[in-house]
Amino acid sequence: MRSEELHETLLPKRLALPIFASDPLSSVAYATQEILLVLTVGGLAYLHFTPWIGAAVVCLMAVVVLSYRQVVRAYPSGGGSYEVVSTNLGASAGLVVAAALLVDYVMTVAVSVASGVDNVISAVPALAEHRVLMAVAFVAVLAAINLRGVREAGAAFATPTYLFIGCMLIMVGTGLVRYLLGTAPVAESAAYGIRPEPGSQALAGLALLMLCLRAFSSGCTALTGVEAISNGVPAFRRPKPKNAAATLAAMGLIAVVMFAGVTTLALVAKVHITNDACQLTGLPGNCAHFTQRTVIAQIAAAVFGGTDTFPFYLIQTATALVLILAANTAFNGFPLLASILAQHRYLPRQLHTRGDRLAFSNGILALAVVAGVLLAVFRANVTNLIHLYILGVFTSFTLSQTGMVRHWNRELATVTDPPLRRRHQVARVVNGAGAVVTGLVLVIVLLTKFLQGAWLAVLAAVVLWTTMRGIRRHYDTFAAELAVIEPRDTYQPPSRVQAVVLVSKLHKPTLRALAYARAFRPDSLEAVTVAVDRDEVATLEEQWRQFEIPVPLKVLDSPFREITKPVVEYVRTLRRSSPRDVVAVFIPEYVVGHWWENLLHNQTALWLKSRLLFTPGVMVTSVPWQLTSSALADHPVPRAPGAVRRGEPSPDQSRHHSAGYR
Repeated sequence: MRSEELHETLLPKRLALPIFASDPLSSVAYATQEILLVLTVGGLAYLHFTPWIGAAVVCLMAVVVLSYRQVVRAYPSGGGSYEVVSTNLGASAGLVVAAALLVDYVMTVAVSVASGVDNVISAVPALAEHRVLMAVAFVAVLAAINLRGVREAGAAFATPTYLFIGCMLIMVGTGLVRYLLGTAPVAESAAYGIRPEPGSQALAGLALLMLCLRAFSSGCTALTGVEAISNGVPAFRRPKPKNAAATLAAMGLIAVVMFAGVTTLALVAKVHITNDACQLTGLPGNCAHFTQRTVIAQIAAAVFGGTDTFPFYLIQTATALVLILAANTAFNGFPLLASILAQHRYLPRQLHTRGDRLAFSNGILALAVVAGVLLAVFRANVTNLIHLYILGVFTSFTLSQTGMVRHWNRELATVTDPPLRRRHQVARVVNGAGAVVTGLVLVIVLLTKFLQGAWLAVLAAVVLWTTMRGIRRHYDTFAAELAVIEPRDTYQPPSRVQAVVLVSKLHKPTLRALAYARAFRPDSLEAVTVAVDRDEVATLEEQWRQFEIPVPLKVLDSPFREITKPVVEYVRTLRRSSPRDVVAVFIPEYVVGHWWENLLHNQTALWLKSRLLFTPGVMVTSVPWQLTSSALADHPVPRAPGAVRRGEPSPDQSRHHSAGYR
C-alpha cells in the first residue's frame, strides 16, 4: 500500500470496538473465575464475598472509563497515558508508564491466548497435552493477520467479537430468566465440596482483608486493555476524539453488563472451582486426572442443559476465539506505543517504520516473539501468568489520571469562561477520583501479587526503563556529533582519499561526502535523496538552500517507502542514457565502536552497496565518518570460528562497525 493510502485504513466505530476493546470485553471470560479461585482457598465459606468484590470491580471500571474519556478528548494524538504523563509529570515518569504498558501488552497476549486455549481444552479435553504448541501457533496466526494491516485485522476479528458479545448476553439473559422462573441453572461442580488449605478455615481480621483484597486484585483483570483506545485514537475516522470516546463508552457498558451477569450466574449456579482439583471433595474418580471446566463452560452447560448441546459448543467456540483474539488489543497497542517511543528516540528507529501494508511490522513481530517465548516458559498456564498481569495497567492508570489532574489545573489557570471552567472542574474531579482509586488498587496489587510472581513484571519494567534511557542517550550523543552548528561548517577537498559516511540528512558526514566527491572534479555532480517522508525532505531542501550548498539536490519519489530500489533504478537510468560513462556513487557511512550500536541504525548502506556492486559501470565509494565510540581500539574483538578465512580483523586491529544510510 502507498503511503498516501493511510487514510483508507482508518476505522469506523463498528470495527474499532473489536480491535481495541476485545481485551476488556474478553476478560469477562476469566475475571470472575480469578475471583472465585482466590476465595475458595478458604473453602466455600468465603464465596459470599463475591458479590461485593464484583461490585467493587464494576465501580472501578466505571471510574476508569470515565477518566479515559477525558484523556481521549484532551490528548487525541495517540500517545495515551504515555503522552499525558510525559507532558504533565515529566519524561522520566512518562517512561515509567511506557515501560509498564509495554510489559503489560506482552502479558495481555500471553494471558489471553493461554485462557483461550483453556476454553478449547474445556470443550475437547484430549487436547490438553498440546497446550503450549496451540498457544504459540495462535500467537503466530495473530501476528500474520495483523501484518496484513489494521483494517484487515478489524474485519477478521469483528465477527468473533460480536458473536461472543451476543452469546454472553443470551446466556446471561437465559440464566437470569430461569432463575426468576424458579428453575435456576445448577453447575456440574455444585455438588462438589472444597477442602480449605491448612490454616485458612477461620480467617479473620487482617488475614480476611488480605484474602478479599487479593481476590479483588485478581478480578481487576477485567480492566486490562481499557487504555488501548486512548493509544489508538489516530486510527479512528474523523472526528477522531468523538468516535474514540463513544467506542470507549460502549466498551465500558458492554463489559460491565457481561461481567456482572457472569458473576451473578456463577453464584446462582453454585460454581465451585479451585486451583488444584484435589481440593475438591466428592469427585467421582482420581483427582489427579480430573480436568475442571472453566467458569464460563460450567455456566453454559448449566444454562443450556449439558455439555453435548449446540449452545454449549457455540459459547465455548466464541469464548475461545475472543480470548485468543483479545491479544489483538496488544497487537495494536504495542506497535503504536513502540512507534511513538521510537519517534522520541527511546526505542530503535526501526519500530517507527511502517511495513508494506502500512502496519508497524517490526513492533508486531517483536511482540509475537516475546509473547511466544513467555508462553513456552510458563507452559501457557493462566494461573501462573496472571500474577504478572495488570500491574502495568494500574501503574499507567494511576500516573495518567494524576497527570490529567495537573493538566486541568493548568487549563483552569488560563480559562475565564464560566461554563468552560465548570466543565474543566468536573473533569478534574473525575480524573482525581480515578487517580485515588487506581492508586489504591495499584498498592493492593503490589501487596497481594508481588511475591507470587508480580516481581518479575516489575523487574522487566525496570530493565526496559533503563534500556530506553540508554537508547535515548545514544541517539542524543549521535545527533550532537553529526549536527551542523555553523552554516559554513563545511570541509575543503581532502588532499588524500578519506573514508566518508553517507546519510539522508544535512550534517557533517553529508558535507564531507560532498567535498570528497567534488575533489574528483566530475563532469556532472548532484546529490540524491529518496522521498520516504515528505516533511523530512522539505526540511532537507530548506537547509540545502539556507546553507547554499553548491551541488544540486535531486529528490526521488518512493510511493512504497523503499530506499534501495529508487536509487538503483535511477543509477541504471543514468547508465542506459550514456553507456560509455562511469557512474560514481558515494555512500557516506558512520563508524561506531559497539556491536549494539549497529542495532540502533538501519543497514540501508549495506543493501545499496550489495545491489550497486553488481551493476556494470557503477563505482561505489564508501566514505566513513568515525564517531567517538569508534576510537575504542584497545577493546579486544571476539574471535569467532572461521574468522581468519573470512578476513575479519585480529584483536589488535581497530574495529569498524558500519551502520546504515538511514
